[in-house]
Amino acid sequence: MKVVLFCGGMGTRLKDHSGELPKPMVNIGPRPILWHIMKYYAHYGHKDFILCLGYKGDAIKNFFLTYEPCLSGDFTLSNGSKQIHLKESDISDWNITLADTGLKSNLGQRLKAVEKYLGDDDIFLANYADGLTDLPLPEMIDYFKKSGKVACFISVKPSQSFHIVTLKESSLVEKIQYVRDTDILINGGCFIFKKEIFQYMKDGEELVVEPFQRLIDDNQLISYRYDKFWYCMDTFKEQQELSDMYERGNAPWEVWKNNKE
Repeated sequence: MKVVLFCGGMGTRLKDHSGELPKPMVNIGPRPILWHIMKYYAHYGHKDFILCLGYKGDAIKNFFLTYEPCLSGDFTLSNGSKQIHLKESDISDWNITLADTGLKSNLGQRLKAVEKYLGDDDIFLANYADGLTDLPLPEMIDYFKKSGKVACFISVKPSQSFHIVTLKESSLVEKIQYVRDTDILINGGCFIFKKEIFQYMKDGEELVVEPFQRLIDDNQLISYRYDKFWYCMDTFKEQQELSDMYERGNAPWEVWKNNKE
């Protein structure tokens, strides 16, 4: 299946720490978070990518045009370090379409802009470019296919460390809970769509607002609840936490290393 990745946002809450880099190019270990997301999909056999570019899209283009496979794989140097023999090449069998979808376009506009690259595939995958998970993707795809619905997304607990406050009518606090101890779920940004999704979209609309409401009205939108690892990199603190996981060798999203099927 083709994989559409939304890479065009400005990432304003991370911008002060990422400098000129767009959020998808901020590193986790030696590679940008975008590479980790693509590697996850490629592990499950989905290697045909469509990148919806916007803010600093040139940085993403340059990354792939000047890709250095040695940074994330084992290799042997010979002939006085003049020849490099890779043990394996991680993206050699990936097909990557890089599409400029507008600097300030919303998700709906970006998805509509790349419709022409989806070909005749009836089902395609999509994801934000700032979230990592160890979700067993084949299980979610099977769940979606059996449903017969038009669209599906994962529901997850927020990864941010804030608290939910419940007030009484008198403004007295009734309860305060760490958000992950509640049953509050959010959209995790991992989607599966049938091509019929475009019949629910109108020009200029945000994907998860008007089109999703139409899907709800037609009973065509489902969600796959996932309570295990999911983490969003929205701030510098979260980037540091993901980097620490990687450095400790405790990176659940690396399903290609953890043999998670």
